[in-house]
Amino acid sequence: MSSKPNTFGIAALQLKLEEADNLELLLQKIQRTKLRYPWVKMIVLSELALRGVGAQHARELPSAEEEAFCRAARELGIWLIPGSMYEKCGSAVFNTTPVITPAGEVIARYRKMYPFLPYEKGVTAGDQFVVFDVPEVGCFGVSICYDMWFPETTRAMVWLGAEVIIHPTKTDTIDRQDELSIVRASATMNQCYIVDVNSAGTQGVGRSIIVGPEGETLHEASVEEEVIAFEINLDKVTQVRERGMKGLGQTLKSFRDGRVHYPQYEAGAVSPALQRLGELKVPD
Repeated sequence: MSSKPNTFGIAALQLKLEEADNLELLLQKIQRTKLRYPWVKMIVLSELALRGVGAQHARELPSAEEEAFCRAARELGIWLIPGSMYEKCGSAVFNTTPVITPAGEVIARYRKMYPFLPYEKGVTAGDQFVVFDVPEVGCFGVSICYDMWFPETTRAMVWLGAEVIIHPTKTDTIDRQDELSIVRASATMNQCYIVDVNSAGTQGVGRSIIVGPEGETLHEASVEEEVIAFEINLDKVTQVRERGMKGLGQTLKSFRDGRVHYPQYEAGAVSPALQRLGELKVPD
């Protein structure tokens, strides 16, 4: 019998945010959420919640803002995923999500692998996956917004052990419905929880979604501000992966045992079909 607790409380904050300095508002919302839901052990914010879009907002990390989030996590005794922020590193700018422990320590910083090009200009792609353990609970992974459109990113985190994917998002466009279908499909194929947190107000169109390891929607938010507090059951992830989704497909075992060599991943692989698509640029 597993010694892990059956459940773990998370709150996803879909907040009405302006393209402005939102630090004090975010800290206030984090504190109020913990007071309202004392059983919550992790709080997650949306992508670029701190200031919105603009590589000019980049700061070297650790920054004063990141340290403020660390203090909040330590004072409240929570895991904190404060959305993402622009990180300046030499001449490069990354879209980065810190992972902060209840002790107020940053144990990882995930850099978005797929900036939303050609629109997210001036942002460099990261190249390192981030998974981390919550002791006696389970393994979590982090990705950001457009990363989800590349299924290899989710599968890689699951390969590395992730049972829960934390996915800050900032979508203010008409493709939000399509993103919801990607989240559901990704959770089903990878038999994991996905916590997809979008912003509302000026920054986004809302409709955050929490999906379980059998593709079940635990909550889909409206377009308004919502504090989405819920519990995940990591024992269920283990059960679904071992027995199969709804007692049927044991997808991860088949992937593990398969001997397929995918042509797109061979060293030096080039696709004539994809080459014919031309340059990655804003359409005329």
